Amino acid sequence: MNVTTRTINYGDEIIAFEVNFLERKTLDISVHPNQQVIVKAPIDALVEEIDQRVKKHARWILKQQQYFSQFEPRTPPRKYISGETHLYLGRQYRLKVEINSQPSVKLRGCYIYVQTPQPHCTETTQQLLENWYLERAQAKFNERLDFCFVNFKRFGQERPNLQIRHLSKRWGSLTANGTIILNRDLIRASSRGIDYVITHELCHLKHPDHSCAFYDLLISIMPDWEKRKLTLEQMLV
Repeated sequence: MNVTTRTINYGDEIIAFEVNFLERKTLDISVHPNQQVIVKAPIDALVEEIDQRVKKHARWILKQQQYFSQFEPRTPPRKYISGETHLYLGRQYRLKVEINSQPSVKLRGCYIYVQTPQPHCTETTQQLLENWYLERAQAKFNERLDFCFVNFKRFGQERPNLQIRHLSKRWGSLTANGTIILNRDLIRASSRGIDYVITHELCHLKHPDHSCAFYDLLISIMPDWEKRKLTLEQMLV
């Protein structure tokens, strides 16, 4: 059996796949639970034809990989001890807890430094870090709301107020009086992910439901919203 590995480009995605040349008449594409893509092809099949077939099924392949990704091990509960990683604006940072009489949280290089008089009290470390996240979220979310709202000024809407809360199942929502509520954990996502959530909620100012008109507006403002949504969901688990 002759085996080779190839890749194709599909939009901004790169799909890698293994090709097994076998004594068979038809070409078969499968996606395994580990998200590996396997192609079984006739021995005399041309690689150009194989690439073309994979590209034709690229959308299905990505959907299968997305489906299987939900069964991967989730991020374990945070212990708030030195050495573990924490997300901030889409990047992983290493936590470093240090003793200091003056509590503080600082971001330097690849580290989040938490200084506390009680370095062995994980509850104190957690509270300091969560307060730091909230402070950063208030500044960053308002900055991104100003940026995203530019696309909606033509509708004569006023810039909505913003609230930050802990939401257990949603990244954001829009209240009846037009206030945008964002999940404080969204500060762990990249600016692109934050912009997607904000833009989604801003579209609800004009279309309260998820009608075709809502998605037409969302696509017109953010054509790659589906990719941003997928990246957000895969990152923040």
